[in-house]
Amino acid sequence: MTFWQAREKLRKAGIESDLPEAALLFEKFCGVSETELLADPGREYGNPALLQALQRRTEHYPLQYLIGEWSFYRQRYEVSPACLIPRQDTEILVEQAIRLLPQGAFFADLCTGSGCIAISVLAERQDTEAVAVELSEEALALAERNAVRNGVKGRFEGIRGDILHPDFLNRESPAAILSNPPYIPSKVIPTLAQEVRVEPRMALDGGEDGMVFYRALLQIANQWLRPDGFCLFEIGFDQGEAIGRLALSAGFSCKIHKDLGGMDRLAELRRTF
Repeated sequence: MTFWQAREKLRKAGIESDLPEAALLFEKFCGVSETELLADPGREYGNPALLQALQRRTEHYPLQYLIGEWSFYRQRYEVSPACLIPRQDTEILVEQAIRLLPQGAFFADLCTGSGCIAISVLAERQDTEAVAVELSEEALALAERNAVRNGVKGRFEGIRGDILHPDFLNRESPAAILSNPPYIPSKVIPTLAQEVRVEPRMALDGGEDGMVFYRALLQIANQWLRPDGFCLFEIGFDQGEAIGRLALSAGFSCKIHKDLGGMDRLAELRRTF
């Protein structure tokens, strides 16, 4: 299989970013850089693992899972089908947390998945500490490995917990609660892109109206968050008004931040006194 043949195979399968994706797969499975590939695009590579990965990608299996790692913010993360794939849209949450957290803060990351939110904040704010809560044992183990990989393990505590049935609220009250919870309405899940449907449903499904986890998070915030603390929750592009009403009913103000595409993406909540 040559580099050009691999690109053509991906292109015919409807993969628009055929060049960078093919280059990443060749780098992963053959140890050859994009520069080398472009310099000699007709060279044959017979690595069976590469051929298998190319075939799976043509079937729209996520590239990130095939490679086994992905970049997020300024860090690199191990990823697997046990966790949601880190996405650039979520970086606005990290940026706001880095900016808003007080000096020496302790914060919580609920539904941590790969750990990318908590770990990226910790990596950039070396004065902070975090607890990261995740229901999936496999995802939690992944997050703990990512904390080691990115040099923040001493300030990162992963615990297994269920946001809908929290048993971790006896710990120190955090200055902030961060979360990218499941927020897609159940009925929408079957309509998602094939690649997205491969990701763990428990990280996507927000119940009938997509708001189940926000209700739980607000209950947790009322019981656990420091009085002067704040929450940062990723939201769906059409959920700004709904999360605003929900926050108000729970005693919180709500400021909506937009992502780089101009879509509602982040809810910043603070108690109203």
